[in-house]
Amino acid sequence: MATEETAGSTLQSESLRGLHWVGILAAVVTAAVHLLLGVRMLPSGLGISFVLAGLGFLGAIGLVFVGYRRRTVYAVGVPFVLVQVVLWLVINFVNGPKTFPGDIGTLGAVDKVAQVVLVGVLIALLRA
Repeated sequence: MATEETAGSTLQSESLRGLHWVGILAAVVTAAVHLLLGVRMLPSGLGISFVLAGLGFLGAIGLVFVGYRRRTVYAVGVPFVLVQVVLWLVINFVNGPKTFPGDIGTLGAVDKVAQVVLVGVLIALLRA
């Protein structure tokens, strides 16, 4: 059944289209990468920021599922993700010891592909 009661909130998955599901999948991937890396880096400030970012993605997915101000979630999501991409480039390649693209790594590549897809989906959903 597409609609279920959970903790007083109604899941509204019946209104989600294919594009939504692509965005949700991309957000789950980037949340998982951030949580994995963040837990590995705890208790550093960077580790805490990664865990918070991962939780932010999961929170946004929850808001989309319950249908809470979806357009606002999409609008906030674009800069939220773009800032992370820019920070990743600056920290790792502009001010860091790594070279682009040789030192991206598997998790970095997976995460950045998911984030670029997510930004594209969010922009498309905002325009719809």
